[in-house]
Amino acid sequence: MELERVDRITAGAVGEPGHRTFYLQARSGTEMFTVLIEKQQVELLAASILDILSRIDKETASGPSEEELELEEPLEPVWQVGRLSIGYEEDRDLIMLELEELVPEDEDEAETPSELPQAERIRLWATREQMLALSRHGAAVAARGRPRCQFCGNPIDPEGHTCPAMNGHGRPSA
Repeated sequence: MELERVDRITAGAVGEPGHRTFYLQARSGTEMFTVLIEKQQVELLAASILDILSRIDKETASGPSEEELELEEPLEPVWQVGRLSIGYEEDRDLIMLELEELVPEDEDEAETPSELPQAERIRLWATREQMLALSRHGAAVAARGRPRCQFCGNPIDPEGHTCPAMNGHGRPSA
């Protein structure tokens, strides 16, 4: 599936920190596409967008406001994202985002590679402004979660944290 130029693209999360579900949502005309995405993928996408924009020799406006980037109901994801690809097409001055479905591979049961389920893909195109807004909003949404451990970078649960960088011990007392 390909969305030539989206009218809107956003990421968001629903639920309490530690139990949130993350979504990526795009709209083109009356067609809306929603997928499940991991928090780390949102963070990586936000950073990748900024990296691409830093290499483009054009000024990018701020794009849609935070209020315009809230998720739209109904939240009915079509599938879970397994892989993201991003790129810039200079001739069109658009950023391409390709999402590939996460397909669990059970190679033991499949007799031939053709029997493995095929991942669905969607490719969408957005303006630099839309993607900059997505980057900022996605980073803000991800940051609203649990605080991260200064030693290992893993999220800290309210019940405590067993830090692998501290050999399985909790954070040192101050």
